[in-house]
Amino acid sequence: MTRGISRYTKWIATGALAACVAAAAPAAAATAPAVSCTSAKAGLADKLKRDITSALANRSGTVAVGLYDRTTKTTCTLRSSTAYDSASVVKVTVLATLLWDAKKHNRYLTSTETTLAKAMITKSDNDATSKLWRQLGLTKIKGFLTAAGMTQTKPGANGYWGLTQITVTDEQKLLKLVTAKNTVLSDNSRAYILKLMGQVISSQRWGTPYGAGSGIAWHVKNGWLQRSTHGWRVHSVGTFTGGGHDYMITVLTHGNSTMNYGITTIQGVSKVIHRDLAAS
Repeated sequence: MTRGISRYTKWIATGALAACVAAAAPAAAATAPAVSCTSAKAGLADKLKRDITSALANRSGTVAVGLYDRTTKTTCTLRSSTAYDSASVVKVTVLATLLWDAKKHNRYLTSTETTLAKAMITKSDNDATSKLWRQLGLTKIKGFLTAAGMTQTKPGANGYWGLTQITVTDEQKLLKLVTAKNTVLSDNSRAYILKLMGQVISSQRWGTPYGAGSGIAWHVKNGWLQRSTHGWRVHSVGTFTGGGHDYMITVLTHGNSTMNYGITTIQGVSKVIHRDLAAS
């Protein structure tokens, strides 16, 4: 993300974002929101709520969490509608938009598109993302967001895809589309997205997969970005199958002093989720 970060930093230095960032900053709440969980499995919701809360008890920054397990009909949320700069997590949306648009036009991806898509997801390549973002344009990206019901996601302006505003609610909607049959993404498209998310380079396999058992298949996309306000944004979205479960996790954070601090926060939450589901 180094090039992307310097690009954003340069942009911010112009002051072009100052007013809108200030206006978009969430007001500080008098009382921190609580983790909320529901489940069809007796005792699981209470255990997850307690353990996620405990994992975040001594962590600074602002953290949003989403969990959904189809098998036990379990959902956990924290700050589900709080907006975060997307950083590279938006790359899954870019790929989904590309595939959705190709399906609409009854065509396969070109060799150039597949090369760019693979670099974008598996290596988090920023140049590849910028090329696909420009190719698609805001009209198609917004069209996909509408089709996907991702009403809280606001694409970044002027080509700055890393400043797209995302929420846990919408990221979980996207992961649900990627992991189950639907009318928005074809089965082949879903399989392709998961394939690439399962092939991320080793140095980017941190985050939501942390603590998953050896028998769990994972698919992940992470994002990280430092800005002058709210410090480091560090995010991770992942889908997981195995051990009798089919679940997805989104953790979005900002206000981190370093990238590693954010990673540690995400992994602390993910570890207890994997553990509690494995034991259920």
